Amino acid sequence: MQKFKKNIGIFIIGAIGYGFIETLFRGYTHWTMLITGGIVFVILYHVFTKNEKAPLWHKCLIGALIITMIELAVGCIINLWLGWNVWDYSAYNFNFLGQICLLFTVLWFLLCIPVSYFTSYLHSKRFYAD
Repeated sequence: MQKFKKNIGIFIIGAIGYGFIETLFRGYTHWTMLITGGIVFVILYHVFTKNEKAPLWHKCLIGALIITMIELAVGCIINLWLGWNVWDYSAYNFNFLGQICLLFTVLWFLLCIPVSYFTSYLHSKRFYAD
């Protein structure tokens, strides 16, 4: 039960954090992005804290790939299958199905820099320690 509560807390931080970032840069967000942000942050928290000694660039690369793959899965479901059109990267170079693109993978890499430090901070303070 304690692990479940920890993951719910991490999920909420990720959902709120991502919703805030997207609203700040895009002007709005969609409820599915809050869920996606929460799931991504739970995964990144566990990956980053299990690999705390890894170089920052390595964590950022793994994080960017994780986010991109989750973005592809979610995009295929909510944009292509359900037709909700939450985002469309078709106008960007190096996109795949309009759901992921190289530019945003690079942005996810950069976003993983503060995320890595934040997950380390949470873990070191025993705020959500295992």
